[in-house]
Amino acid sequence: MASSAKEEAKPKPRLIVRLGVFLASHHILFSAVCCTAGIIALLFLPSLAKNTYLSENALIPGSANTLFSTEDVQEANRFAKGIEAAIGESRGGTTEIPKFIAQQTKNLGAEVYYHEFLPDSKCFHPLKFFTSMTNNMAAKPNGTYTNFGINTVGIIRAPRGDGKEAIVLVTPYNSQKVTPNELLSLALGFSVFSLLSRAAWLSKDIVWLSADSQFGEYSAVSSWLNQYHNPMFLSHPVNLDTKIYGANQILYKPDGTAEKAELMAFKRAGTMAAALIFKVGETRKYGDRDSVTMYAEASNGQMPNLDLLNVVHYLAVHRQGFRVNVETFNSLLSSSWLRVIAEVFQNLGSLLRKINPDWKLDVTVPDYVEGTANLASSMYNQALGVPTGSHGAFRDYQVDAVSLEFAPAFHLKNENAKSSFLLRGGRLTEGVVRSVNNLLEKFHQSFFLYFLTAPSKFISVGVYMIPFALLLAPLPIVAAALAGGSKTKGKLEDECKTKGNADDLQMEGGSWKWLKSARVLLIIQFWAVLVSLLPYYISQIPGAMPIQYAVIWAVLSITILIILYAMFGSPSRAGVEWKLLKATMITSITIGMGLMSIINFATAQLGALILIPMCLFSRPLRAQLEMNFLPRTVLLASNILLTVLGFPPAAFLIMKGLSKGSWTVDIVGDFWLWMEFLWEWSSATYLYVFLVHLPCWLLCIHVLLHPCYQPESKMKQE
Repeated sequence: MASSAKEEAKPKPRLIVRLGVFLASHHILFSAVCCTAGIIALLFLPSLAKNTYLSENALIPGSANTLFSTEDVQEANRFAKGIEAAIGESRGGTTEIPKFIAQQTKNLGAEVYYHEFLPDSKCFHPLKFFTSMTNNMAAKPNGTYTNFGINTVGIIRAPRGDGKEAIVLVTPYNSQKVTPNELLSLALGFSVFSLLSRAAWLSKDIVWLSADSQFGEYSAVSSWLNQYHNPMFLSHPVNLDTKIYGANQILYKPDGTAEKAELMAFKRAGTMAAALIFKVGETRKYGDRDSVTMYAEASNGQMPNLDLLNVVHYLAVHRQGFRVNVETFNSLLSSSWLRVIAEVFQNLGSLLRKINPDWKLDVTVPDYVEGTANLASSMYNQALGVPTGSHGAFRDYQVDAVSLEFAPAFHLKNENAKSSFLLRGGRLTEGVVRSVNNLLEKFHQSFFLYFLTAPSKFISVGVYMIPFALLLAPLPIVAAALAGGSKTKGKLEDECKTKGNADDLQMEGGSWKWLKSARVLLIIQFWAVLVSLLPYYISQIPGAMPIQYAVIWAVLSITILIILYAMFGSPSRAGVEWKLLKATMITSITIGMGLMSIINFATAQLGALILIPMCLFSRPLRAQLEMNFLPRTVLLASNILLTVLGFPPAAFLIMKGLSKGSWTVDIVGDFWLWMEFLWEWSSATYLYVFLVHLPCWLLCIHVLLHPCYQPESKMKQE
């Protein structure tokens, strides 16, 4: 009686404990449900996109009448003709254009100076991901530089300001060969700058940067920003080869030493509130309307405040009549399977709306297809971790910036259409400057974490976290179930290769068996670090082709792995249970995905789509021999398919095919170029591929090929 009373008095486990035990005992079903729900939720995101709206009331775009008029258009045309004349007089030189821009800017009463910079040396360095931003200059051994660019910078001091804040306007052009589109960009930038020099309402300084993009738009802007925020004090003088460019004779007056010193003195305005980069692109056939394409993605998935994009979109569409576009995957726009999914979601949304009219999820098929293509492009650009324009250099200094590429729908020789285009483009730029000028503090009201499905629709962080959370949810449950199930003596004896192994493992104690799997994980992680550092040494080989670099990389990686296994033992020789090995792999994925979601969420999201299903459903191939034919075939096919797709070069091929619409690529050579592209831009995706994705893929291979299982029939025969 006493014992029964004690049993009755024994407290029951808490609900959360019982729920955990239940999920662990049904972890396979739970994993399948969560992964399926995560993929469906990801496909459902375009239907959940909301219309953009202004969160900061102080912006009030379009509240004031624009001052940009036809007189400013005429001034822009005169400026363009002046540059054409300067190009004709330069006779192949590159300093006449900066000289002309500086002279015209100085005539407006603005402060002017030149910023000379050198091209960045794009080379891999193992510590590049963890060091501060610097301007890596390609120097000659004798310290003399013959190839450099010249930015021309003009500053307007705000009549109503205190010089503590500034707005930056950037107009890139190639000084080596100025195209008619770049000529129009410079004319537009100068006309807006000329108008702002006469504006009495300015409370923030205006900086106009004519960026010499002969080494790339990003390089010119990044070098100027680096000098703006981090003044360089060189221990040795830098000599520019003026014999070739004649900078002392052409850029400055021969007898004007005071002017030379003034033009070379680096001047600064206040803290940058925002930056606007604009240029005129190629003529596109979008009908009778000129268009503007917004580029917002910066390095490692950083985005400007959504309010800045909202201001640009509102003024461009509702005030100046531009068509606003964002980048898209054209290959998805004509996808037949995507249209089938769109029709299913449209019917489902219509059904849900009948149940509750407040559920507005019935997106039309064209809107869903276009939204999915835009969402895929936005997610891909953020996951790549590489800026889509020179605005990314500003975001590295926590300055909100956006690039606008105007696409005229007329021939540039059509003077009337060009004048109308300049008028509307100037008014758009003036309107954006007016809105930012109204701010009393930095952008902070709206979102910094979002995906764009259209120029006027977005998905906030609270919505797009749902698919990622669903994919990640089963990982700790499965890891706990595998680790707990591996301690059972009966299961251990059934799953080991021989009874001798079972006895040995039993003697070691179940609570410490995970150390063997942890040692395997450490070995593989150490190998992954070495693989990520190999390009630093391989790239030193002169004259090799990308495919040769890639083959050397692969051979060295395999050789190092064999050496490490020979020194410390492979997983099969170490006698590690496959369940513990899989539990360790899943734990590593959970930690890696969690850290990557903080650094670059888009990379973690795309990686989870490939990596998590591959690892959750991995099971030793020999363990599938006792299963029925249909389950065994499905599991075997899914394991092989997911493992092949999870291999980094294969995953790269898929992303390349979806983004470019072409599947005819050299997978080996292109993979090297892609990795080289990532490390040149210090993309965190490079670290993810080799420190998270590759080790987990290799552990998954070890789980599939694990020898520690034999069917019971064979065990009885032995």
